[in-house]
Amino acid sequence: MSAIKFRGVDFIQYDSLLTEEERLVRDTTRQFIEENLVPIIEECNRAGRFPRELVKPMADLGFFGASLKGYGCAGMGNVEYGLMTQELERGDSGVRSFVSVQSGLCMYPIYEFGSEEQKQAWLPPMQKGEKLGCFGLTEPGFGSNPGGMLTRARKVGNEYILNGEKMWITSGTIADVAIIWAKVENEDNKIRGFLVETNRPGFSAADVHGKWSLRASVTSGLSLQDVHIPESNLLPKTDGLKSPLMCLNQARYGIAWGAIGAAMSCYDCALQYSILRKQWRDQPIASHQLVQDKLTWMISEITKAQLLVLQVGRLKDAGKVEHQHISMAKRNNVWMALECARIARDILGANGVADDYPIMRHMMNLESVKTYEGTHDVHSLIIGQSVTGIDAF
Repeated sequence: MSAIKFRGVDFIQYDSLLTEEERLVRDTTRQFIEENLVPIIEECNRAGRFPRELVKPMADLGFFGASLKGYGCAGMGNVEYGLMTQELERGDSGVRSFVSVQSGLCMYPIYEFGSEEQKQAWLPPMQKGEKLGCFGLTEPGFGSNPGGMLTRARKVGNEYILNGEKMWITSGTIADVAIIWAKVENEDNKIRGFLVETNRPGFSAADVHGKWSLRASVTSGLSLQDVHIPESNLLPKTDGLKSPLMCLNQARYGIAWGAIGAAMSCYDCALQYSILRKQWRDQPIASHQLVQDKLTWMISEITKAQLLVLQVGRLKDAGKVEHQHISMAKRNNVWMALECARIARDILGANGVADDYPIMRHMMNLESVKTYEGTHDVHSLIIGQSVTGIDAF
């Protein structure tokens, strides 16, 4: 394995903009990742194995539902939460995805749309990592257009019967509960959210195999064939498509921070490598103008991305953030991180494709991150609608 160890990335004294509590969250997460994930992540990536042994330690540090208040959750501010996801994704996008789904796509909808009984039943064990969740919105035929979903729920007496298929679902085969979004047939096909325990008859999940991306994450397809759930499993405050989109905003926010972590990993690895690698008259390749130009681009874009998410996080803490702000952060920062991975691979040459270094793993992961929770193009249209007032969808 490479002897290169992450040193942190701060070009403009960015840390001076953070509170002591925010730096503590970041540094605690960074230490956890260095000590627990970095030593095993390449083996997990090779084997296509999710490091489930880290679930309990992550729960003990308050990673799950970290920005929620009560029910055992840490009650972090949004910048603290963002810095946590940054460090998680610096370790691996798949591990950050797991935490994002558990927190932003499962615990958040229960917290925001659930009854008090549902919150008491699910949030404390999910915060402790004793119960895991997944989020069933995307379908085999509907990704960027979730409103076209085919999954249906039908109310019969005091229960609902669900039928449908979901695809590309993180944690599907290890989840204890699925947040399933379906159109209710006898409510004018209104989209509602349901808590579906995964051990119910008619519910099944199967892993997606052959992935070249997010290999340390569980990705699944879900099938619901006449799954009966009690009326009490309806999330009572869900109201149409805007409810799952609110959940996606929570996840996109974490992604915007997380992508910076992946970019930092690639940049710092390439910087250190370029200083150590000798070529042409026994000089480090960092002495060459073209390499310095690449490093300059990377650190400039990372710095701009840091400032963007910090402002979005401050707006979120103040209750002033808009969905288009989060779209800009997700769109820009994932694109930036993927470009950093490609440039870093170029600097490392042939070594860049070997898993002695994290570059290629980050690059493959980021290809998925660029697509999920709203593609680059979809976020372009969201921002375009915001600045022009014209909906191009």
